Amino acid sequence: MKSPTLHDVARLAGVSSATADRVLNRRGNVAEKSVRKVEEAVNQLGYVRNIAAANLSKKRGYHLAFVLPRRSHAFFGRMHEQLQKAALHLKSARVSIDVIEFEAFDIHALEAALSGLSETNYDGVAFVGLGQEAALKPLEALRASGVKVVSLVSDGPQDCRDHYIGIDNEKAGRTAARLVGMAHAGNIGRLIVAAGSLDARDHSDRIKGFRAVLKRDFPNIEITPVIETMDQPRQMRELLSERLRNDAGNTAIYNVGSGNEGLVDAIRMNGRDGLSVCVVHELSTCTRDALEDGTIDVAIDQRPEIELNRALALLQAIVDDLPPPPAPELIPAIYLRDNLPNE
Repeated sequence: MKSPTLHDVARLAGVSSATADRVLNRRGNVAEKSVRKVEEAVNQLGYVRNIAAANLSKKRGYHLAFVLPRRSHAFFGRMHEQLQKAALHLKSARVSIDVIEFEAFDIHALEAALSGLSETNYDGVAFVGLGQEAALKPLEALRASGVKVVSLVSDGPQDCRDHYIGIDNEKAGRTAARLVGMAHAGNIGRLIVAAGSLDARDHSDRIKGFRAVLKRDFPNIEITPVIETMDQPRQMRELLSERLRNDAGNTAIYNVGSGNEGLVDAIRMNGRDGLSVCVVHELSTCTRDALEDGTIDVAIDQRPEIELNRALALLQAIVDDLPPPPAPELIPAIYLRDNLPNE
């Protein structure tokens, strides 16, 4: 069966093709009565706009911004690398991207990076959230100016963005707790938890989910005060080494964030005596090697490359006023030494 055309929509609505085109492409200056007739005709016929053809005929592209922490952090480095790999494809699809970097966990640096973007003619902005409270004003300014906003990795208040792309961080924390509890096999435990920052939404959500499962199902495992490392390897190495040397009876380590190079160094320097399990986030060269040699046991990876690709597809769709592309829930991969992917 032949697909309905713009001419079919105009004829059913009783308006000219030019009027129908103005309604479908949201160019305004059309009476409300005619708008309703065109929308009713679209629904009745099942007409779908050919966005790609329309954009090509108008030589229209997409101007997007990605506001990301600096690539010195391994996780976000993978996002930067994925953008570089996609550059040629994006260029052919008429997508131009600016990458704006800020220091991770610095909410004021995020606010500064977002400020002024509403005056730069971006169609869409993707940013890594930090709880957002200090960044609400620039985000509100972006949305008020018609810019589509997507939060990545760490979500915040829903009224500051159009969509969130990332894992369910509470669920990730619950998963880590289940792994830690199973490793203890009903025995009493003492757990060291490290996080980049308790002010970061993704880290606090993981700890929330983690604590909930331990309290409910593994109450014999004690959580010691959380170490905050700002995801800096040196800070992680120093603070974790101090805890391993001075606190007796530690049976497990869970690193909520990054800084895994420092964690691996600390364990190798101080040994694994008494440790039943060590669970971290992110699969990197460092954590892969540590899994293979038994320094750590589990790496929970949220696959930032997939998050980035979804953000690109989502921004292009919502800029064109289309519904988000269908996608299953993003579930982290759980890696052991036995199921590491090929390099």
